[in-house]
Amino acid sequence: MSQLPIVLITGASSGIGTVYAERFARRGHDLVLVARDKTRLETLAARLRQDTGVAVEVLPADLTQRSDLAAVEARLRDDARIGILINNAGIAQSGGFTAQSADSIDQLVTLNTLALTRLAAAIAPRLATAGEGAIVNIGSVVGLAPELGMTVYGATKAFVLFLSQGLSLELSPKGVYVQAVLPAATRTEIWERAGIDINTLPEVMDVGELVDAALVGFDRRETVTIPPLHVAERWDTLEASRQGLLSDLRQAQAAERYRA
Repeated sequence: MSQLPIVLITGASSGIGTVYAERFARRGHDLVLVARDKTRLETLAARLRQDTGVAVEVLPADLTQRSDLAAVEARLRDDARIGILINNAGIAQSGGFTAQSADSIDQLVTLNTLALTRLAAAIAPRLATAGEGAIVNIGSVVGLAPELGMTVYGATKAFVLFLSQGLSLELSPKGVYVQAVLPAATRTEIWERAGIDINTLPEVMDVGELVDAALVGFDRRETVTIPPLHVAERWDTLEASRQGLLSDLRQAQAAERYRA
């Protein structure tokens, strides 16, 4: 039985979630793997038990279904051994805004924002009381770029970034680490499921490289980790500009340019 905290990973049956499971298992952490596909989860769990000797539990759940989401929330609230949440489950979007159906919008927003937020909310009070633990939320650089045309998906990922930054400000004084990871295009099944041919994308990062970079940021306790960003100062400049913008908001009067 590992003395390290158990890691609960959503969207664990493929892609980024699977690699996180492999990496944390190698580090000696026991795992709880969450995804819809029970067969794939059990195959992964058996391989990780065999390869690393850690304990791996499978918790099949469709996080867009209220009852399934509630079951995972309960586990995060009640199991004091779980000290790290990897909030990775998500879906992508194909087509512009006018091509989205009500159902596709509902599914996208529910999984990418509501489920992610509720899982973080389920574990955060317990971690804050314990004074330790970590919440990792997988966002996307698309959340910084409305120009890419994935408007609903990008909006959900902008939400993930904002939520993570806010949680970090609230929880880090209580000893809880919150990290937002912002991948660019990564070689996973999310594209195929959205009806997008990954081979039409100009640059795609290998999923192992993405997760390994994200874990360097995790070990350094970065609040925002952007593996494909080669000039780190760009992010620092953006943040400094945002802080400057906030200092220029004076709420008692409209700006001169808006006065009739």
